[in-house]
Amino acid sequence: MATQEVTEWGGGNRKTRRTLAMPKRSSKGKTSKFQFLVEEARRLGAIEAKIVTPGKLVVEDRVLLKCRTGCTAYGQKFVCPPYTPTPQEFRKILREYRAILVAKFPAEAEADEDVGRSLVKNLCAPDTPADLRSRTKEFWDTWGGDKRRILLAMLALEKAAFNQGYTLAIALTAGSCTLCEKCNMEGSCTHPSMARYPEHALGVNVKKTLQNIGMSITFPFEKHPEGIGTLLID
Repeated sequence: MATQEVTEWGGGNRKTRRTLAMPKRSSKGKTSKFQFLVEEARRLGAIEAKIVTPGKLVVEDRVLLKCRTGCTAYGQKFVCPPYTPTPQEFRKILREYRAILVAKFPAEAEADEDVGRSLVKNLCAPDTPADLRSRTKEFWDTWGGDKRRILLAMLALEKAAFNQGYTLAIALTAGSCTLCEKCNMEGSCTHPSMARYPEHALGVNVKKTLQNIGMSITFPFEKHPEGIGTLLID
């Protein structure tokens, strides 16, 4: 084992002694044990997957403004604000996890430029041309299938972590829930074992997080979106 010299002063005299040099702790060592989840993510269709430390997730209060303005799912789904933990609560929760898997998935949904730049407005505005509205609806229908596929992959990863003893592992997924055509807001969740929060609903700035961990993404997207799934690992 390596040694190092330590200089001490006492009574005006300098003394030098040798001590064992303790190796520096590496965050890579803390996350390498979860490599099996990276391999499983790729098997489940991810085009890229990484294990990172919780501090790499960028959580911002302002992200929820995008939920409150312009999102038709706000207040309409159990996994969307205002029913989600707040960004402040989520920051505290994150501190109780030791690793995070971030996985990027391809999507079949396709949008021409006129569709992609106004995905919500095209559906909601009364003056949207019929052809544009129809193509926008087609995008959302296909993207709904993509989101369900990503959710199922993330649930499988959550189960894989659980089976290895990480019993508090929990998945976050891409976009609002599409398990039901209409959320049963008058009663209780119809699929409580499957419904999961979207990252942004908790305040995660997905674009900045991906930049933070060296994972590329184009947003606003061109032609095809990319879905991001996240797994918190205890």
